[in-house]
Amino acid sequence: MTRPGGVWRNWSRSVSVRPVRIEFPRTVDAVRRAVTAAARSGLGVKAVGAGHSFTAIAAAPGVLLDLRDLTGLVRVDRERRRVTLRAGTHLHTIPRLLAPHGLAMENLGDIDAQTISGAISTGTHGTGARFGGIATQVVGVTMVTADGELLVVDDERNPDLLPAVALGLGALGVLVEVTLQCVPAFVLHALEAPEPLEDVVGALAERVEAADHFELYWFPHTATALTKTNTRLPESAPRHPLPAVGRWVDDVLVGSALHQVACSVARTVPATVPAINGLAARLWGDREFTDSSARVFATTRAVRFREMEYALPAEDIPTAFAALRRVIDERGWRISFPVEVRFAAADDIWLSTAHGRASGYIAVHRYYREDPAEYFEAVEEIMVRLGGRPHWGKMHTLDADLLRTRYPRFDDFTALRDDVDPDRVFGNPYLARVLGG
Repeated sequence: MTRPGGVWRNWSRSVSVRPVRIEFPRTVDAVRRAVTAAARSGLGVKAVGAGHSFTAIAAAPGVLLDLRDLTGLVRVDRERRRVTLRAGTHLHTIPRLLAPHGLAMENLGDIDAQTISGAISTGTHGTGARFGGIATQVVGVTMVTADGELLVVDDERNPDLLPAVALGLGALGVLVEVTLQCVPAFVLHALEAPEPLEDVVGALAERVEAADHFELYWFPHTATALTKTNTRLPESAPRHPLPAVGRWVDDVLVGSALHQVACSVARTVPATVPAINGLAARLWGDREFTDSSARVFATTRAVRFREMEYALPAEDIPTAFAALRRVIDERGWRISFPVEVRFAAADDIWLSTAHGRASGYIAVHRYYREDPAEYFEAVEEIMVRLGGRPHWGKMHTLDADLLRTRYPRFDDFTALRDDVDPDRVFGNPYLARVLGG
């Protein structure tokens, strides 16, 4: 199906584009035809999923392929605990698809609105020092290349390409199928608690090492860390889920409706931010429950925001966090959105932000109706100075010249891109900036 003339916007409303046409392929063959036709017409092609990236990584001035109809489970390998999904499958639907087979994804982020192809292509991750980003769960892909052909990459066919295509920024082709290495279904015991910020930061390395999954939120202008510690348990473990009413109050009433009001008030009257943040730190993050892994990992995020996130060597997180706190105080800013700190294991994926090093992540946010430029610029200066790598789907200003110094396999990736897409059928201005050429 083809629709001309519409304007595409991402979730945060930070990017908009009017493609020459928008197509909604339902099959792999439809994707192949769309790519071939676009290339023949001299038009670029970009595939989009949920539009949850804050950068223009998926912006398509030429042909936009909306993969919302290319979804679902293709096959299950019960013996090896592997599942193959169509590329447009949303993360929040995957647990339901895996449940009949007693399987789960090993780790997830705290937002599950993305598609599986979008999540892996931008380096989406969760937290946990012994667990990698979602792309580390990828053991195979099927991709439509610039000539309309299918490239299959798995442990038998083109295995040497897997570290490149598992996190390919959409620069190598259009993913149509993704195969994931799953684990037996499990539950998580979640402990969320407000704690003195200085105590948490002072013992951060120990807290991260002791937990399966640890993260913290900090509302600027407060002395409180909202910590989240998740412990993995067998699927047979007793469950004590949040009561439906309690979950609604925490995630919908407080986390969405009241936060929306607070952001609107803070934008109009910045002087109210410290008091609002203090109240938020008291209302949020004080609960304990046990539930299926996906229900614990992901939370509802209804308030629109803009985000920047950088990956650093894990040991440098306290230094970066202290510098961030100082710059907020020194500039006299009033920041209503919390700062998030997470962790991930090192991996060998060429463009992974955790390539070759155990990593910590610091993410900063601003309400989408506020200008984030000054705040994000100052944070980026801190992160770059400490060797940071920006999340590919979140706002940053780095270009290929600097990024090449941060990724040992950067030139290998761009050489592969030159080979499979020499005419830049899958290019756009964002990729030109971060990859060059």
